[in-house]
Amino acid sequence: MKDRLAQIIPREQERIKKLKAEHGEHNLGHVTVNMVYGGMRGIKALITETSLLDPEEGIRFRGYSIPECQEKLPRAKNSQQPLPEALLWLLMTGEIPTNEQAQALSHELAERSKKFPSHVSPLLKELPKSNMHPMSQLAIGINALQTESLFAKAYHDGVHKSKYWDTTYEDSLNLISFLPRLAAEIYRNTYHNGKVIASNPSLDQGANFARMLGFNNQEFDELMRLYLVIHSDHEGGNVSAHTTHLVGSALSDAYLSLAGGMNGLAGPLHGLANQEVLRFIQKLREKFNHKDATNDQVKQELWNLLNAGQVIPGYGHAVLRKTDPRYTAQQQFANKYLPNDPLFKLVKQLFEIVPGVLTEQGKTKNPWPNVDAHSGVLLQYYNLKEENFYTVLFGVSRAYGVLPSLVWDRALGFPIERPKSLTTDWIEKEVKKAKPQAPAH
Repeated sequence: MKDRLAQIIPREQERIKKLKAEHGEHNLGHVTVNMVYGGMRGIKALITETSLLDPEEGIRFRGYSIPECQEKLPRAKNSQQPLPEALLWLLMTGEIPTNEQAQALSHELAERSKKFPSHVSPLLKELPKSNMHPMSQLAIGINALQTESLFAKAYHDGVHKSKYWDTTYEDSLNLISFLPRLAAEIYRNTYHNGKVIASNPSLDQGANFARMLGFNNQEFDELMRLYLVIHSDHEGGNVSAHTTHLVGSALSDAYLSLAGGMNGLAGPLHGLANQEVLRFIQKLREKFNHKDATNDQVKQELWNLLNAGQVIPGYGHAVLRKTDPRYTAQQQFANKYLPNDPLFKLVKQLFEIVPGVLTEQGKTKNPWPNVDAHSGVLLQYYNLKEENFYTVLFGVSRAYGVLPSLVWDRALGFPIERPKSLTTDWIEKEVKKAKPQAPAH
C-alpha cells in the first residue's frame, strides 16, 4: 500500500497546487453569527479527503456509500462483511483494493503488531480498574506507545518536510496494528482478571480482535468487521477527527494526535453516546417489566422524557437529516442474526415511533436515528455487556479513518491550524455597522 501511496501523492499535490493557484480566492460560503456561537457548525473550513458526509444520503468513504463498500470491498472467507483492512486501503489510497492487496495488508498489519512494545502491558495492569474508565486507559496506552514514533525520531534528526508523510504513514500503520491488542488488554484487565488472550496473526483484523477480546463466534467476527468499518470515518468536523487533525497540525506524531482524538471521543456528546443509548433502552424495558409494550405505551414514556426536559438518546445528528446509513447497516445485521431479541425489537419499535414524536415536538431538526441508536444492543446480544468498553471499540475503528487523514495532511503540507477567534463585543460592533441607519427626520 505504501508503494501505491507514493505514486498517488505527487499527483494529488499537483492537483491541490493547481486548485489553489487558479481558484484560491473563490468564496465557498459565508459565516453567520449563529455559526460562530453554534460550535462552528456548518462552516466549510477543513479538508478531509477520506470521507464526505451528505445531510441526505449519509457518509461516503472516498465516494462509496456503506452499501457500496459492503458490495465492492474484499471480504474474509465465508464472510458477508468487508474486511476492515480493505477499508483502510480504500481510505488511504482512494482505491478499492484487490483481494490480494487486502490480504497482503492484513498480513503486514499482523507482522507489525508483533512489535508491540514490552513496557505497555505492565503499565496497563497497574492502572486502577474500579474507577478509571476504559477510555482513559486507552488514551494512556496510546501515549505510552508513543515511544515507537518514527516520525518524532525523523523530525528530531532533521528530515525534509516533503518526507513527513513517510514516517507518519509508518507510525499510523504501526499504531493501527497495536490498537486491537491494546484495547483487548484493557478489556481483559478490567473485566476478566487480566487473563490476556494471544493474537492469532492468521486471522483478519476483525476476527483476531474478537479472539483477543475472548469471543470465538463467527457471527461476532462479522459484527466486529461491520463495527470497525462503519465507525471508521465521518468526515473531518466531528470531535475525534478534528482533534486528531488539530493536534497533528502542530506536527505532533500520530500517537499524540490520536490520543487527543480519543479524549474527544470519550465525551458523552460523541463516542460515549452509545453507552447512554443502551442504558436508555434497558431502563425503558424495565419500565415495562421486561415485557413487550404497545406503541401507545412507548409513546407516552417518550413524551414523559421530553416533558421532563430530557432528550431521546440515539436520535438526531449535527449534519444528517435522514436515517444514518450506519444505523441501517446494523439493523440489517440484526434482522439476519437476532430478529427476535427483545432489545432489538424495542429498537425497531422506537424507530417506528420516535421520529413522529420528535416531529410533533418540533424542536429537533433531524428526528431520525444515528449510529449510536443501535450498536449497544448488538454487542449485548453477543454477551459483550460491559458498556463502558463500547467507546474503546469505537476508538479502535476511528483510527482507520483519522490516521489516513493525518498521512494526507502531511503529504499535502497542510499548515498548523489557527482559526481567528472573536469576542461578543466585536460581533456586536460589526452587527451595528452593518445595520442600515434609520433616516433622520
